[in-house]
Amino acid sequence: MTNQLPTGNINVQLFQFKENPMELKSNESITGTTCSFSLQNGNSSIKFKNLAENIEIYLPRPEASEPEIVDIVWKPGFTVTSSFNISDANVTVVVTAIPNQNTTLSFTLHPPEAANATYLNQSTNVTYKDNYRWLITPEMRRGIEGTWKVAVLPAGQSSSKTLSFKVSVFVTKCLFWDTEIEAWSREGCMVGPNTMPNLTHCLCNHTTFFGSSFFVMPNQVDLSKTAALFSTVNENYIVVVLLSCFFALFLVVVMWAWYADRKALRTRKMTLLESNHPCAMYNYLVYVQTGHRKGAGTTAKVTATLQFSEGQSEPYYLSDPEKPLFERGGVDVFLLSMPFCLGELQKIDISHDNSGGSPDWYMDRITVQDLQTQEVTYFLCSTWLRGETCTRTFNSANTNEIASFGNIFQTRTSSGFRDEHIWVSVVDPPRRSPFTRVQRVSCCMSLLLCTMAINIMFWNLPADTESPVLLKIGSFELTWQEFIVAIESGLLMFPINILIITIFRHIKPRILLNKASTSKKKTPAAAVSMNIILKETIGLLNHLSKSPKNMLAAKEIRPETSGDLFWALNKVNDVLQIMQVENVGDPHWSYCSRFVFYSLSHISHLLEHVGEKGFFLDEELRQARETVAVLLKKAEMATFQHVSQRSPTVEVQKKKQGWWLPWWFLFIGWFLLFALSGLSTFFTLLYGFQYGRESSIQWVVTLTLSLVQSIFILQPLKVIFVAIFFAMILRPVAVENNEEVELLLKEQKKKCEEYAGRSIS
Repeated sequence: MTNQLPTGNINVQLFQFKENPMELKSNESITGTTCSFSLQNGNSSIKFKNLAENIEIYLPRPEASEPEIVDIVWKPGFTVTSSFNISDANVTVVVTAIPNQNTTLSFTLHPPEAANATYLNQSTNVTYKDNYRWLITPEMRRGIEGTWKVAVLPAGQSSSKTLSFKVSVFVTKCLFWDTEIEAWSREGCMVGPNTMPNLTHCLCNHTTFFGSSFFVMPNQVDLSKTAALFSTVNENYIVVVLLSCFFALFLVVVMWAWYADRKALRTRKMTLLESNHPCAMYNYLVYVQTGHRKGAGTTAKVTATLQFSEGQSEPYYLSDPEKPLFERGGVDVFLLSMPFCLGELQKIDISHDNSGGSPDWYMDRITVQDLQTQEVTYFLCSTWLRGETCTRTFNSANTNEIASFGNIFQTRTSSGFRDEHIWVSVVDPPRRSPFTRVQRVSCCMSLLLCTMAINIMFWNLPADTESPVLLKIGSFELTWQEFIVAIESGLLMFPINILIITIFRHIKPRILLNKASTSKKKTPAAAVSMNIILKETIGLLNHLSKSPKNMLAAKEIRPETSGDLFWALNKVNDVLQIMQVENVGDPHWSYCSRFVFYSLSHISHLLEHVGEKGFFLDEELRQARETVAVLLKKAEMATFQHVSQRSPTVEVQKKKQGWWLPWWFLFIGWFLLFALSGLSTFFTLLYGFQYGRESSIQWVVTLTLSLVQSIFILQPLKVIFVAIFFAMILRPVAVENNEEVELLLKEQKKKCEEYAGRSIS
């Protein structure tokens, strides 16, 4: 080296870094200390390559754990074998076998079985001068990966005494930063003979950044001995019994979950209210949430009336003949349609008829979403409807009430335990979630099996006495080694399980049309009477009188004669006259004109099918038909005038919906779940058989305490802290549309077409 140095003063620069300074560009897992060694001649750097003598560098590894030490007894005629798995072709394996007496040991390297035919076994003799250590370099392994074995026995097998060995194996490598390719490389560097678990000895023939990588492996198991380990099931059946109990319990619970899912399937669907007027096109989604208190559900018939800033709606009967409503903890969704908007929603009147065996009802909250503007109005109820108090009026919640800590904390805690706490959510999941009970139970089983496998892999690792203490509370201590094992366990367990749960939670439900509702035929009544026509016409007037913009006062009238019909048609004409002079940008007239047009189409359709005795005089029938025809023409012109300027509809707002996965992702989720569960079960059994009966019993006790801590302490705390975070930082999430809303709107459109006797664009 001195022959390559220039004349003059030479400055030596040595830098040491606790962490990898090339972390952002690193292609290797560099842990611990990194150092840089260089020589300076003035302002220029002196670089060396291919030195005759290597530069020795010692890189401390204070955080490294001691490798597992296995006590092995050697008897004459036998061979002691230690195995290790190689997944990185660049590492150097350090094998140490310290005997209980001074002797020369013979080490023989055996490749994986697949490479036996092409690889010649290598041997060496080691003594106390070598620290009974053998470094197996990448060149010795020729890039072959898999499970290697090292046979250890006294040299020449001359010993006739029994020997005991303390065998340990760890891997490491020495790397340098190649500035040309901006990556870590091992060219020109190798691991030195003085390498220890907490100190890497590097020999390099050039100057640059140096680093080493140290891997702490979990307890090792030899996969080539799988059959032999499984054959010990009669002697060590603890883990088998534990897994069998878990699988038996899983089958029982999953059968119950399947039955519960089938029962709950019919309660998930939204309801298109029968009390909606067929021609009403201004739509609201009404979410009615029943509380979780005992006896909160009701058997009574419920009615809702919406109060707006410009008027009050008709009473709507919240009923569905195809499913039970207002059950404990349930969320019932109704599509409520009005002829036009009546301004800002301010109050809602809820009443029930106190019928059925259990009429008392505890309402939690009501949410009303305007599908045209996407505005959401909340009504915080939290009250009983019972006895004589069967009618209550609720004011809309203001911003402070909605965003209050108590409201959001209560909502997030309730939804968190019922949805995010994977174990509790099996019993009472959200009613409208696509994440079924069967999927939740299966995810719990997968998480349990994965927890068992990772727990048993890292169980009872040798303690690192030099590992620093990060946290100490009384007698409890958290060391750096325990912290790293926890991080490694989390990285192995949570990403794949979270991925499976996310897939199931976001799969778009496959919604099938109700064939019964689409099979109805459009058949007019055989005979239409004067009373039916009068009732429909007066009903149209009553709806129009709800808005002050129509300038039509409500009037109680009992229609009896044809004169009442012509009076009512004249009032409709007055409203049409107003429509023709109003601004086309007002969404009220857009929906009102369509409502009048389709309603008059229905009345015209009835007049065409009126019976012979429907009118007293044929002249009255002819005049009624002509009058309705004229009004229908005016309504059509008003509709064309206003609808082209109407406000955005639900279809325009579709982009605001949450993200969903295609339904066929269901198969990907199940494949990942079964694959993970199978691998976890296999390795749990393998490690259990290797540990033996006594160690397996101790592990089962440790696992039980860990599971109890996770289910009853850690996950509830996670739900509570998340709820506090949302309550303090975030705001409540608005209700979103989905495909089922679109299907209801199509069904509503079909009903309107049948009612009006014409197609709707």
